[in-house]
Amino acid sequence: MEFRTKIDIGKAGFELQPCDEVLLVGSCFANEIGQRFKDNGFAVTVNPYGTMYNPVSILHTLEKKGGELSSFSTVFLTLGTNHVYRLKETGEIVDNCEKRPAALFQEEELTVSECAAYLQQAVELLKTHNAEVQAVLTVSPIRYRKYGYHKSQLSKATLLLSIQQLISLHPSPSTLHYFPAYEILMDELRDYRFYASDMLHPSEQAVDYVWEQLTDWCFSTEAKGFMNEWKPIRDALQHRPFHPESEEYRQFMEKTQERLKAFKEKYGLHS
Repeated sequence: MEFRTKIDIGKAGFELQPCDEVLLVGSCFANEIGQRFKDNGFAVTVNPYGTMYNPVSILHTLEKKGGELSSFSTVFLTLGTNHVYRLKETGEIVDNCEKRPAALFQEEELTVSECAAYLQQAVELLKTHNAEVQAVLTVSPIRYRKYGYHKSQLSKATLLLSIQQLISLHPSPSTLHYFPAYEILMDELRDYRFYASDMLHPSEQAVDYVWEQLTDWCFSTEAKGFMNEWKPIRDALQHRPFHPESEEYRQFMEKTQERLKAFKEKYGLHS
């Protein structure tokens, strides 16, 4: 008997390699997944200008990043909402209200076509710096209580439809991909035990599960081997002894540093 619906995500049309440089931009869910990349030793940049929730703000981050994007081989864009805030004085959509009075801003909801258009600009910008960049779109499973739960669902639906509209313009094989993080939480886990205490954000266990699905989806055999080799070294580096001044611990750290040096040399890591 089956007591849950399993999301069949298949395989991505690319394989992430151990030394690929990865960029994650988007909602706080991007921060969570980005931390998993960091914990597992990958070269990753996460939200360099702060957390971004909507397609416009994500585009702004890529524009600010400029020529530095040429080094990224894989970019994850995690959408949280279609709601944006426009500064009344200038008409500009802002990324952060910077605690200024709410009266200075006008809240708007982007349409499906508008979201798709901004995302298309983001993808085109990425490709100007690296024609072979793998762009992964995903929708954050974090719900927005301030909209009301119905409007939160409508916002997510708008994002999902905009991604589908965009992907339909890039026939397979393509360097544009969709990873169903939202569906994994909503349709596969769909239980409050997989949420944090606020009942809005995924729990650590849920994020770990999504991470596992992501690695199965797009990580190469070499990238998985990289993680397996890095884990015992990471654990050793994080070890906190009862007697740090002991000879036994000194020898332990010497061996750990030797393993770390060999690991870096094997994978051509510089730091």
